[in-house]
Amino acid sequence: MKKQFVWACALAVSASALTACSDDNDNAGSNDYNGASCGPQFVIATTVSASGNSSYVLLSAPSLDEGSVSPINNGCTNSGATQWVYNGDYVYGLQYRQGNDGATQRFALRPDGKIEADSREFFISRFSSYGIAGDNIFTMSTADGLSEYADANGYTPKTLTFTRLDCENGTSTSNVNTGNRYSVENYVGTGEYVTVCGLEPVGSRIFAGIVPMGLSQYGYADGNGKWLRSEEYRDLVTTADGGSGGGSYKKGEISGTQYPDRCYVAIYDNNDLLNPTIAMTEKISSPAGRYRSQYYQSVWADDKGDVYVFSPSYAKTMTSDLQKATVNAGVARIPNGANDFDDYYCDIESLSGGYSFLRNWYISDSYFLMQMYDKKLNAGGTLTALSLAIFDAEAKTLKYVDMPDNVSAIGKTIYARNGYVYIPISFTEGYPIIYRIDPKTAVATKGLTVEVTSIESIGLLNPID
Repeated sequence: MKKQFVWACALAVSASALTACSDDNDNAGSNDYNGASCGPQFVIATTVSASGNSSYVLLSAPSLDEGSVSPINNGCTNSGATQWVYNGDYVYGLQYRQGNDGATQRFALRPDGKIEADSREFFISRFSSYGIAGDNIFTMSTADGLSEYADANGYTPKTLTFTRLDCENGTSTSNVNTGNRYSVENYVGTGEYVTVCGLEPVGSRIFAGIVPMGLSQYGYADGNGKWLRSEEYRDLVTTADGGSGGGSYKKGEISGTQYPDRCYVAIYDNNDLLNPTIAMTEKISSPAGRYRSQYYQSVWADDKGDVYVFSPSYAKTMTSDLQKATVNAGVARIPNGANDFDDYYCDIESLSGGYSFLRNWYISDSYFLMQMYDKKLNAGGTLTALSLAIFDAEAKTLKYVDMPDNVSAIGKTIYARNGYVYIPISFTEGYPIIYRIDPKTAVATKGLTVEVTSIESIGLLNPID
């Protein structure tokens, strides 16, 4: 279907953008645009900083394997984003707003090779995670429900709030007016409320990581504390409001799960995200990477439809011994077509010598890319994750990728193609570079140099009208 929208964009540095087009639409094009329709191009979200000021520019490039690209006479300026999400036709800039609702803008590659912004803005609810299912991008979080469903104390049940961005039709809809259908209280039968992390479609079903968040005021008051795991957990009930942002809490609740050594996955039959089947294992902890109040997807399907569920065992960082995970960072599996975990298990933390991971991505075959922490979870202090490794789920091996010593940041997205995985790497000196990693050997090769301060994401877009 031919798409037509109204576009507007401010070009970086000059009004004329470099093009990278060819007549061949099977692969990214070359730099010889001759009036023919532009082929697919890589779109790179970047930051350019100078004299204390930062600009955000989307750049296009015909290849990630070699050469260099610059924002000079090239690119589309924008207001930046917390997370860039690509669906093949568009890239959406999702902006985290410290717990508040906001708006997002989307960008497309035009047939003449220019990147342009849709003049419309799309509403999104606050989000702690996102996921892609077909032509839909979901931004998801957990929030207080509607007051009309409050209990006798005035406590409202926690609910899953999400916005569905329909990429095909260019619409944005939320579920805020759907009553109590999306309550996440007692979601897995423990009385605790949860949040949903990531979406992974497999055939007609969608898999999502479930992260128990503890007992809300509503949950603790239900039955006068009947959902306490045991009497000793009563000491975890808060006696006053406190915290801030994503770490805030209220009097009369338990912040954080009482079951840190369990992993739950929801299996939905459609993208309404209702009435899931819940799979549970005690081999691993919660299936989500974590950075402050953002949760990173760690549930991925391989080419055969088997779903691998990774847990960094982030609950090892909890203050209370009652809430600390004792199981190691690891991976379990739900076989294709099944509703529960099989006996597959691999202890990633032991393979790495005691290290966990911030986030990970599926590449191809049985290979996954892991962004590894640089110190152990229980070491205290600030955690950094500037190392990469390849996990082979079939062989149950973990190989670290040899990288330079001066890495300062790792991009938030990858691009997998022809058996390789590409990821942006920034350094304390020099321009960031997109590296190509061969998962069979864990060898990284320098690819495209991007003459900016940092790279936030990469993806491939098809040109559209």
